Amino acid sequence: QAHLLAVLERIMEECIPTQRHSRDYLVKFPEELLVDNLGNHMLFAAECLLAGTFLEVEEADGAQLRPQARNLLCSLELVRTVLREQSLSQPSSYPEPVRAVLVQFDRLFAEFELSYVSSLVAVKSPEEIYRQQEIIVLFCETVERALRLGYVTQEMIDGYEPLLMFTIPRLAIISGLLIYPEGPLSLERSPEQMSRVFSPFYNLLKKIRDLLRVLSVEELSLLERSLCTAE
Repeated sequence: QAHLLAVLERIMEECIPTQRHSRDYLVKFPEELLVDNLGNHMLFAAECLLAGTFLEVEEADGAQLRPQARNLLCSLELVRTVLREQSLSQPSSYPEPVRAVLVQFDRLFAEFELSYVSSLVAVKSPEEIYRQQEIIVLFCETVERALRLGYVTQEMIDGYEPLLMFTIPRLAIISGLLIYPEGPLSLERSPEQMSRVFSPFYNLLKKIRDLLRVLSVEELSLLERSLCTAE
């Protein structure tokens, strides 16, 4: 199946590149699910559901997913049949009927993938995705500021200096609390409005912010430089 999906992916990219179903929903999935064999896993899951076997989902969810699984597998079989017949008659041509079958399969696959994964795990909400993007921006701004102030060097970044795994998050907390207080570490928000990365530490962050506010510019600079050298 993995080989079959790889072949179909190449054919669809060649034949219907502008008609592919959107995969924007993948950003909502937990990172541990975004593996190379996810598509193969989806087909296996569809086969299990059609056979009445609910390996990963609750029975009620599985019953709701079965029609989608059936449609997906029927579409896959149709794609295989059409492509096989086409290869025997005109192997290098993909007329409109073939394209239509591929478009349908691509849509059914994407719809099943989203529905199945949503029944397994908590799919990220648009709000959580936005909060994660805010964190990415904060870390980028922190790196830019650290370079400007000489806390780190471009050579350290280019060389993947291990110490940066400690340095950048520490500096990002200070930046988020003092330099960019309207960002993802804004304590004007409630814990529920913060990213799940930081919300469990809401009270601790308030204490850190209060301590940072009493530091002079020189003391803050000394603290940040110390955080850049301590493991």
